[in-house]
Amino acid sequence: MGTAALSERDLKEIGSMGLTKAAIMAQLDMFARGISPVILDRPCTRGDGILVFDGNDEARLIGVYEEARRDEKAVQFVPASGAASRMFKEWFDLAQRPDPMPGDTLQISEELPRYPFYHDLEAAVEKSGMTIDELLARGDAFSVFDFILAAHGLNYGQLPKALIPFHRYPGEHRTPVEEHLIEGSRYITDGNGCTRSHFTVSEEHYTRVNEFITAVRRRYGEKYGITFDISLSVQSSSTHTIAVDMTGKPFRNGQGRLVFRPGGHGGLLGNLNKINGDIVFIKNIDNVVPDRQKDEVVRHKKILGGLFVEMRRKIFAYLRLIHAGHLTNDRWTEIVSFCTKKLFLSFPDGIPSASDTNTLRMITEKLNRPLRVCGMVKNEGEPGGGPFWIREPDGSQSLQIVEKAQIRDRDRGQIAHWNSSTHFNPVDIVCGIKDFRGATYNLADFVDPSAYIISEKSMEGKPLKALELPGLWNGSMAKWNTLFVEVPTGTFNPVKTVRDLLRKEHDGITMPE
Repeated sequence: MGTAALSERDLKEIGSMGLTKAAIMAQLDMFARGISPVILDRPCTRGDGILVFDGNDEARLIGVYEEARRDEKAVQFVPASGAASRMFKEWFDLAQRPDPMPGDTLQISEELPRYPFYHDLEAAVEKSGMTIDELLARGDAFSVFDFILAAHGLNYGQLPKALIPFHRYPGEHRTPVEEHLIEGSRYITDGNGCTRSHFTVSEEHYTRVNEFITAVRRRYGEKYGITFDISLSVQSSSTHTIAVDMTGKPFRNGQGRLVFRPGGHGGLLGNLNKINGDIVFIKNIDNVVPDRQKDEVVRHKKILGGLFVEMRRKIFAYLRLIHAGHLTNDRWTEIVSFCTKKLFLSFPDGIPSASDTNTLRMITEKLNRPLRVCGMVKNEGEPGGGPFWIREPDGSQSLQIVEKAQIRDRDRGQIAHWNSSTHFNPVDIVCGIKDFRGATYNLADFVDPSAYIISEKSMEGKPLKALELPGLWNGSMAKWNTLFVEVPTGTFNPVKTVRDLLRKEHDGITMPE
């Protein structure tokens, strides 16, 4: 499409978002080209791409991490921009029904008291001069949902998921923001008693989340005897992508305006790049557990952190040797063995056999990349990506987290590899964004720009195509050094729908620590 198809008003709107005409043209070209599917060689399994540790190894790694976190800056990085409206979709749908089925009303009346926000709902309804029981007795489920979702009640339909009560404790309930802070206090806190957390939020919810954190920071700091260093950032509008119609032309809404959509979690790479930390833990906002289950989660956070620290120290030591020119034949053999056997690095022409200039440069480039250690849980049917061995264009292989939308869905061999996957990506990552000299990497240098995803959506009753940037833990980290570690399924307890709060992992009153 030529630039003439973009009006002056279009160009002004594009500029106001921090985008450029060139960036939009590049996005339109992506739609025209379609996706570049990755080629699966095989799924990662225990002993073949996924590490499994015994009790002795776990104890050693916990010790390594505990020592490191006293003097280094460990930080939680929590993507938290998701809106609660998706979580409550089922209830929004039920609220639209003019006449709920009797079975719906019965189920609602039985389940409502189990939700952690039930007492807040009771208070909101009673302010109007009614009770929940009265509304349900006359079959008025609509009003019950309205009090939960609308502004005259709890207004949960307009809140970020980060501020929805997830767990109930005697006399209180907690949101996922609070659970992340409390969980982080048990494995992030440094030798000076400081716990560092960073949440990415949407611009519309920034003020509300910031006010909430300001209110709870001191309370939990006093309770646990620590200091919370909490920061927030917003995903830049410059990471938004243009939508197109089914012919590939820019999609326009009823007012004739261009439509832009968030570019997905890959747009958070710039936020991650600004974190001032030595050890960065990445975990989604909705994956939290109540206090009674935190021991297992915290233990495995420390195991992943210990492996990261251990491997990073080795990598940095080798890079310093290489840059100092202190390489003996024995050291060279040791470095090559480490790359192939410990980092699972593959080389296009086989294992390097001599330390000539080209080989040395290649080894240095392979080592001098961001490192991530990713927990993987056994696949129990959850939707999402998983760990795979990927065939690279140069003939080598690499370890990658892959989404189904990235593969050829009509290739039987690729589908067979996908269906035989044994593990799932819960987004349980420990990583480092600084090099061996202490300088922060430019993370954009390690992105696979071809790993974008195109999906079909709709707006105002019309179909459209949406573009997602390379995912934060997919294409955005495609050129990182990667290790996969098996972690228990008990460490993965996301809340994707409101009914997930009724699962045994979240349901019921729990005693505070």
